[in-house]
Amino acid sequence: MTSTHPPAAAPPVARSTRGSDTLGLDWLIEHRARVLSAIAALSLVVGGLCHLAGQGTAGDDVWRAAVALLAAELAFEVGRTVIVDHHMGVDTIALVAMVGSLLLGQELAGVIVGLMFSGGATLEDVASTRARRELTALIQRAPKVAQLRAGNRLEQVPIAEVQTGDVVVVRTGEVIPVDGTVLAGEAVVDTSTLSGEPLPVTIPTGMPVLSGSANAGAPFDVRASRPAADSAYAALVRLVEQAQADRAPFVRMADRYAGFFLPATLIIAGLAWAITGDAVRALAVVVVATPCPLILAAPSRSCPACPARRARV
Repeated sequence: MTSTHPPAAAPPVARSTRGSDTLGLDWLIEHRARVLSAIAALSLVVGGLCHLAGQGTAGDDVWRAAVALLAAELAFEVGRTVIVDHHMGVDTIALVAMVGSLLLGQELAGVIVGLMFSGGATLEDVASTRARRELTALIQRAPKVAQLRAGNRLEQVPIAEVQTGDVVVVRTGEVIPVDGTVLAGEAVVDTSTLSGEPLPVTIPTGMPVLSGSANAGAPFDVRASRPAADSAYAALVRLVEQAQADRAPFVRMADRYAGFFLPATLIIAGLAWAITGDAVRALAVVVVATPCPLILAAPSRSCPACPARRARV
């Protein structure tokens, strides 16, 4: 006997949220400075409102909790700096100031120091994120293949196979893959990525053209004057990558001055405590010295990428 009942519907498949949860956790870890800065600012406002409402104890508790959290994060960073880089940076001053504010009941001073520290870290995080984004765009813009003219036909080959003397066809909108000279006619190219010049440039026959420029006109031929690995655009990419990896001389100089500033601050704070007999005086010295990381701050290592940033790729 045949059943007239329709087959049971398959149960819905539950979507896994593990991937999204992992992405959210990764973002929090990578950009924890922004989260801590928001916590510091929020706690400062909430604690201030509590004091205005006559709930001073609650306000102090809010500030104390925020300072403890920020100090724990900073202690981790200072410890990592000591273990990995084998030196103590000026962030140690902020750590001493926050711990001292907790011990001496100066929670407001501690949360302000925490806001300065986390705010500076947030600025560095924003600059680093932008630098990575610009570098990624610069690398992705580099052409991977070239249209090689072989007699009366075109052959698409990997960019690494283009040799000196080869003729490459650059179609409208394409990025010129190699340095070379223009053949037969004029080339209208956009050189903004290399020079920052916003207007297209017309290059006549026989004149050199650089890789990394974009064809803003009709298709034209380029005779390669050097391999793609030695082109101007490849050199620009290597320069930016090296700027990301290396420490600028100004950064090394700032670290050297920081090495003198930290012990000097602690000595002066100790003298203030010894002379006045008041530990709050020592804390005041450390708190006043805390903005020093902003004074010794160096520009982001992405500075050599500024020409590429001016011309959005």
